[in-house]
Amino acid sequence: MDLCKLSDYELVEKFIKGSQTSIETLINRHRNRVYTYIYLIVKNQQLAEDIFQDTFIKVVQSLKRGKYTDNGKFLSWVIRIAHNLIIDHFRREKQFNITTREDYETDIFNSRKLAYGTIEDEMVQSQIITDVRGLIDELPADQREVVMLRHYGGLSFKEIAEHTNVSINTALGRMRYALINLRKLIGEKKLNLTIS
Repeated sequence: MDLCKLSDYELVEKFIKGSQTSIETLINRHRNRVYTYIYLIVKNQQLAEDIFQDTFIKVVQSLKRGKYTDNGKFLSWVIRIAHNLIIDHFRREKQFNITTREDYETDIFNSRKLAYGTIEDEMVQSQIITDVRGLIDELPADQREVVMLRHYGGLSFKEIAEHTNVSINTALGRMRYALINLRKLIGEKKLNLTIS
């Protein structure tokens, strides 16, 4: 049986009945979206990998304990677990006054994309990503969360509404205001976010 063709619900059911490969298929299916969501919040590759692993350990434990009720929202549930682990990390960091290394810098010379463009293009692209991420950080928390979940987590507005416990219209409104605020910030800072 090709596990990749099964729905999240079917894979969860098979895992609960003892199929280890089912959980591996689920993790691989959602790996990029979950990892990207974590990384773009914590901005540190090693920390993101640690939280990613902790997220799926917690997912497995929760599934084994029967703490997941499927309603077609497996990815939203996993993202919520990751989000809570991120919050826990920052709370601990604040409590113990831990200092982390400076913002993680992307090594542009260690990128596969270099094969497809010039070093200058890659540097400009890297700067654009940094600038956009900086602008997102300046948004109010509710707007920032919607942008992160939509563009970095890949969630639909329905999933975002469920994840943040608001209506779809509220989620859409927050995205609308986030885009208005981002355009305003781009104008104020006179940023050019295109590769010429």
